[in-house]
Amino acid sequence: MEKTPDGGWTAEDLDRIPGLPSHTQLLDGELVFRAPQTVFHMRAMRLLENRLLHAAPPELEVVREMTVTLGKRDRPEPDVLVARADADTGPRQTGYRPEDVVLAVEVVSDDSEARDRETKPRKYAAAGIPHFWRVEAGEGEDGAASPVAYVFELEPATRTYAVTGIHHERLKTDVPFPVDIDLTAVARRV
Repeated sequence: MEKTPDGGWTAEDLDRIPGLPSHTQLLDGELVFRAPQTVFHMRAMRLLENRLLHAAPPELEVVREMTVTLGKRDRPEPDVLVARADADTGPRQTGYRPEDVVLAVEVVSDDSEARDRETKPRKYAAAGIPHFWRVEAGEGEDGAASPVAYVFELEPATRTYAVTGIHHERLKTDVPFPVDIDLTAVARRV
C-alpha cells in the first residue's frame, strides 16, 4: 500500500489506491479497515437490509456496505443505507452523495463503537442525511444478544440528530417510510 500523503487521503483516492481491503472507509483523511465481523453484526445487517427492502417505496433503494462521500476527507461506509433510486449511476458506482441518502444505519461492533456512536453520526448530520439508525447488541433476560435500535432524525437548524425512539424487540416507525422490524429475529437466525 502507498504511503499516506501529507494532509491525508481524499475521498477520490479511495477508488484509486491499489490493494485496499474490502470495506475500507475514509474518516478525517485516514483509512479505516474493518475487523472481522461478528455473527450478531452479520445477522443484524441481513435482517435490516431484508426488512427495509420489503418496506421501501419504489423511489428508494436499499444498499448494503456502500460509501457516502461526505467531503474531501470523509467517505464512511454505513452498514446499510437507503438512497434515492435515481441516484444509481450504473454498475461501476462505488458510493453515494449525502444528498441522495435518506437513511444511514450503523450496527455497532466492539472495534467500531466510537465511530458508530460519535464520529459517523456527527458527520452524517453535518452532511444533511435526514435519518440515522444505530443498532447495538443489548442483552436479553436469557443472556442472548437482544438488539436495541436507536432512531434519530436530523434537526435541520443545528444539523444535529435528535433521538426519536429507542426500540427494544421491535423497531416500528413511519419515517423515512413505514417499517416494522422484529429485532428479536436476529437471535433466531432470520
